[in-house]
Amino acid sequence: MSDSSKPDVVTTRWWWVRHAPVRNDGGNIYGQSDLACDTSDTYVFNAVAKVLPRKAVWYSSNLMRTHQTAEAIWEAGYPRPASMTWEADLAEQNLGRWQGMNRAQFIASRPVGASWFADINEPAPGGESFMDLYNRTRRTVERINGEAAGQDVIAVAHGGTIKAAIGLALDGQVERALSFDIDNVSITRLDYFASPERSVWRLPMVNQQPWIADDAHAEMHQLAGPEVKKLA
Repeated sequence: MSDSSKPDVVTTRWWWVRHAPVRNDGGNIYGQSDLACDTSDTYVFNAVAKVLPRKAVWYSSNLMRTHQTAEAIWEAGYPRPASMTWEADLAEQNLGRWQGMNRAQFIASRPVGASWFADINEPAPGGESFMDLYNRTRRTVERINGEAAGQDVIAVAHGGTIKAAIGLALDGQVERALSFDIDNVSITRLDYFASPERSVWRLPMVNQQPWIADDAHAEMHQLAGPEVKKLA
């Protein structure tokens, strides 16, 4: 017997996919620069295509590397959706005048142990802070939670954007979200439970890599942060 006094809970499941590796950055910071990505590793995309749910609604950022990544997933056997909505607010952080700077040299100039380009409240010159990225990601996620309530949402985006979404799922603990690795083409699942009384997030998986058993595909992990500094 159902309990009519118990409020209904609507679950919206987010499947975040980071774009494929960017090989033509020249070792430089690219942020919102609209660079292409490398989708040649079909083994990786075949694995991802098998994991993602069917009958999902698709979103991506406005940058070409997310569109190319989505296309590679569809070509790997995932049924092509009728549409994919481009959301500019799901783009990577605008790193302003830092874009085009040598990544290793820049990371070496930052404080020891830094897990991002700068403190979350420090804007890049002519660009955004990580909090700016977090706030636009949060607004977009909250809007889509209303538009696609109760559905599976596949969002092809960027490392920074996905970390911002994790920060939201951690109840606004933005700094803690930066400690997570988000590798290229990895899947991060965040579930949103909403009822008339309250809403909560759950993190079933972060940075899942369904191809990881084969070492030949390790290049989906690109050096970042302290790893780059160590080699500088």
